[in-house]
Parts: sequence; structure tokens; C-alpha cells
Amino acid sequence: MATVIDKTTPSRDEAKAFARRRMIFAAVLVAIAILIPFVPPFTGQDYKRFLVTGALMAAYAVAFDFTAGYIDIVNFGFAAFVGLGAYTSGLLAVDLGISPWIGMFCGALVAAVVGLLTGMLTLRLRGIYAAVMAWFVGLALMGLVRTLPNITRGSLGLSTPQLLNTADNLPYYYIVLGMLFLTIGILMIVIHSRIGLAFRAIGQNLASAKASGINPTRFLVINFTLSCAFAGLLGGFYAHYYGILTPDLLATNHTVEVLAVAYIGGRGTLWGPAVIAFPLMVITGLLQAQLASMPGLELVLYGLLLIAVMIFRPAGFAGLVTAASNRIWKARTEAPDSAIPAS
Repeated sequence: MATVIDKTTPSRDEAKAFARRRMIFAAVLVAIAILIPFVPPFTGQDYKRFLVTGALMAAYAVAFDFTAGYIDIVNFGFAAFVGLGAYTSGLLAVDLGISPWIGMFCGALVAAVVGLLTGMLTLRLRGIYAAVMAWFVGLALMGLVRTLPNITRGSLGLSTPQLLNTADNLPYYYIVLGMLFLTIGILMIVIHSRIGLAFRAIGQNLASAKASGINPTRFLVINFTLSCAFAGLLGGFYAHYYGILTPDLLATNHTVEVLAVAYIGGRGTLWGPAVIAFPLMVITGLLQAQLASMPGLELVLYGLLLIAVMIFRPAGFAGLVTAASNRIWKARTEAPDSAIPAS
């Protein structure tokens, strides 16, 4: 009886080779991120500021993609949770004198609690209903910030102490870069756990997930709460980097910007949005500096890129890199066989 070999299933050696390629690729990206401030033109303060905003946007996009990419829920209130963490940390520092380093984690805790309550109320719904309910919660939070000027200073802005007593952007870059690595690391561990398997099952087919015994609401709430916690933590950094908070931080247009970066980078990958955020923030920063008379031009750029992604590469930047890597690897492995002369 002939043995049938399934050539579509990767062998153990191929799986090890793939894992090795991923590790090398990740190490190269980490090395570039660490060393790039010492490479011209990024040695200048303006470009270092672009790197700070790039790393911050990368972390935002990773936390957003954790929900949008794995459980298929678009959190249109994401910016509001960033703002909630920012205002929590800022008010603790201004009114109670609590260190910003502690305040950032307090902001993460408050955002997580509000995210938990929001998830418990809204995530029994699906699709656009859950997204709209999250958006309404974000609008409500922004409204509270505007209508409580005695606490938040409203549209006048809340001045917050900075993390470091320096005008150099380099230390801030390495702080937010560490926060980016922390966000990716923790969320990657979750994704590759049994909980992450449930996330993927729910995101791919809710009915099948229910049939297999998974409680969708429980895992949806866990995912949403974790995403909001990291949003609040990053909001704390924002508060003590820029030193001023206004209600506009909670506006939906900031969520749309994060959404665009996440989808352009590649939904459901985490690393794709993190990588693409850096060049996008540098490009948009240069556009804003050179074309200050044309505000909102960066949103036009995001729109064009999203259209291009939807038409030509739905998997985004991560899908493009993966396809190119597989093509190169296939050519390398087939080359020795083709070099053997026929007998």
C-alpha cells in the first residue's frame, strides 16, 4: 500500500527554520530600533521627537490590534481610554503630588477597570453594535473631561509635570521604546497561550467557538480589558511627555489614526502595526512641519494607504513581508536541487 505524503504540512525542520527566521528578523528590528537615534538625520532633536511619536503610536497600534485583530471588535473609544489614563496620571501628579512613574500605572489600572465595565456592558453585542457602544463610552468620557473644568481644567488644558528634567528627546524615546517592547511581549505571551487560542477561535468563527465550549463574553471582556489597560499606561506616558492635556486627546479622530496604522501594518499580527508606525510617523511629522498651512494632510495619506492595502494587499505590511520572505526562502531551498545536473 502506497504511503501518501502531505507536502502542504511543514516538516519539523521547516518549522524550526521558520522559527529561526522569525527570531533573526525580530532581533534585527530590535537592533534597528535601539541604534537608529545615533544614525543621521535621527541624531537631531526634531527627528528624535518623530521617533518618540513613532514608538508611542506603535504601542497604541499594538494594543488596538490586540482587540481588532484577534476578537474582531473595533474599539472606537480607544483614544478615550488613552485620555483616561493620561488624565488619571496627570491629576494624581498635580493634585496629590504622586510621582508620574506611579501615576502611569494608576492610569493603566483605572483604564482597565473602566474597560472591564464597558466590556461587560457592550461585548454581549457583536459587530458594529459593540463598536458603536464603545464609541459612545468614549464620547461620554470626553464630555466629562470638557464639563468638569474644576477638576480637569477643561479646554484650558491641564499642565502636567514631565517624567524627566531634560529637553533631550533621547531618554524619552528609550522609555517609550521599553513600553512598546513590554506591550508586545506581554500581548504575544497571551496570544500564544490557551487564552489566545480562544481569542482566535472567537475572531474567526463565533458560532464554532460557542459549539466547542468557549464562553465568548468572558474572553471578549478579558481581551478588551487588557487592551484598555495598555492604552491607559501609554496615556500616562503621553501626559508626562507632552506636559499638557486637553479634551481633544480623547477625540475619535485619534482612534481613527491608530486604526489606520493597525490596518496598514497588518491586522492580527501585532508586529506589523508596530513596525509600520515608525516610518508613518516620520513621514507625517515631516508633512506637518513642511506643510503647516494644510492641516489634516496626514489623514489623506492614511486614507490613500488604506485604500491601497484593501485593494492590493489586504494582509497589510506584515503580509507583504511574510510573502517576500517565503518567496526568498523557497528560492534558496530550491536552488541546490536545481544546481544538481541531471544524470
